[in-house]
Amino acid sequence: MFIDRADAGRRLAVRLLHLASEEPVVLGLPEGGVPVAFEVARELDAPLDVAGVSAEGEGTGHGGDGVALAGRTVIVVGDGLASGSTARAACAAARASGAARVVMAAPLRAREAVVPEADEVVCLIEPEGPRAVGEWYEDFGQVTEADVSAMLGRAATAPRARDVELTAPQGAGGMVVFAHGGGSSRHSPRNRRVAAALHEVRLGTLLFDLTRPEEDVFDVPLLARRLSETVRWVRERTQGASIGYYGASTGAAAALWSAAELGDDIAAVVSRGGRPDLAGPRLAGVTAPTLLIVGERDEPVLTLNRSAQERLRCPNKLEIVRGATHLFAEPGTLDTVAELARAWFVRHLNR
Repeated sequence: MFIDRADAGRRLAVRLLHLASEEPVVLGLPEGGVPVAFEVARELDAPLDVAGVSAEGEGTGHGGDGVALAGRTVIVVGDGLASGSTARAACAAARASGAARVVMAAPLRAREAVVPEADEVVCLIEPEGPRAVGEWYEDFGQVTEADVSAMLGRAATAPRARDVELTAPQGAGGMVVFAHGGGSSRHSPRNRRVAAALHEVRLGTLLFDLTRPEEDVFDVPLLARRLSETVRWVRERTQGASIGYYGASTGAAAALWSAAELGDDIAAVVSRGGRPDLAGPRLAGVTAPTLLIVGERDEPVLTLNRSAQERLRCPNKLEIVRGATHLFAEPGTLDTVAELARAWFVRHLNR
């Protein structure tokens, strides 16, 4: 028995880990197969889409945002195979779209559910007697189109495992998620310097690529959604830890926007040379104690931070680092940033 489709998906993903190195695409059979496929895609760090199958069970290609299938390994996922007709149509459609290899996967399938259109069929249970798919689930509730849209959105904004560096010192009292600015990445030497300072006081860190090459770095709502999804990802791996945000430039705007939406889930925010003005509509909703750090010689950004501070309703403080410009490249200025951020997080994450 499976608890629900998410439980089935996590268990099925274990059987599919051998495909992770092939960088597959995961397609969920509508609608019930999508929650199962969501868990498979997350575990395999793969893009998620919806298999295009008509109401008559005929393949129509693939839906969602139209992830390219040509030359890829495609994993078609359902919540259970009874006759197998829908699965066969979806696998045939994936092949017609240029998939190099097609794998059909489901938590269970009936013995008569044969899928010759797939190169490989993976299932966990093959019941002997005639039983409806739903009988193998404790919770087999209806999956709506709204549910599917929400899962596709979460999958699109979730952090990709290959773009993530999670450091959790033993006994860490809190975790800090870093949000870099446009044109940067998880490899930012400035962010790594601050992360190292946090490790010294047993605070964990998550460095990840917030933006992707094809995206607008000023799309703050998109970046905020990705941060919020990243918090969910972190919570699954660090149970009970308080979480804070450290944001730079446009990443700071995304951090404040996300903090306003997540409320008490975020315990503290630090903005370094940030653009809090870009989170203007959400500033009054931030509840986490917020520290704004700005260089003395970064006059335009300093003005923007002073204006934004007036709109914050949470406990907050503006720290001006003497002699520093926007990137804190002057000797000793980045060390000052690290010390200020460390003290702020120690104070608010270790409560």
